[in-house]
Amino acid sequence: MTLTTQHRQVVLINGIPASGKSTLTQALAARLALPVLTLDSLKEPFMASFAPVDRQRNRQLGCAAYQAIWNIVGQAPAGCVYLIDAWFGFQPKAALEQGLAAAGVTRVLELWMTISPDEAVARYQARLARRMPGHPGAEYLPELRRLAEQAEPMGVGPVLRIDGSDSSINAAERWLSAQLLPPRLRPWEADKPLYQQR
Repeated sequence: MTLTTQHRQVVLINGIPASGKSTLTQALAARLALPVLTLDSLKEPFMASFAPVDRQRNRQLGCAAYQAIWNIVGQAPAGCVYLIDAWFGFQPKAALEQGLAAAGVTRVLELWMTISPDEAVARYQARLARRMPGHPGAEYLPELRRLAEQAEPMGVGPVLRIDGSDSSINAAERWLSAQLLPPRLRPWEADKPLYQQR
């Protein structure tokens, strides 16, 4: 996708574990030709190197991978738009805002993956055997259920809620295309970080 803007933009593909973020991210990356950053792809090589990894070390590596994401975004050309696949709720909203500011991000779009508690638990349980050692196991299921009941988008920019169906993927593609090609900045807002606008 060719962007005419030089504003640094990111798309947060956000949702609790097992909500369908990776499936949506890969579909959108293929359709829109956008690069991808995922928390797990940055974290898992270190999990393999430092195995065995307990829950505390997993979280430490997750925080380091989170910081690495913003370092990568900050070093990219301003016109580059990354799809960022992560459960952003594992850190406070202030940490996200700090990362965005440090990376020089001027516009944030968020795709929020909706999922019922029962479906989240069933999906996570089904993939336990395929998960790299070091990720939380079956003991995480009650916590995941609570997350599914309470979690909300980060809300630092425009949000589109997605249920992961094919029709929703099409809707996400249309929404992102309209948002990214190119954003219409009001002259009096041109110097403001767009992720702070409401």
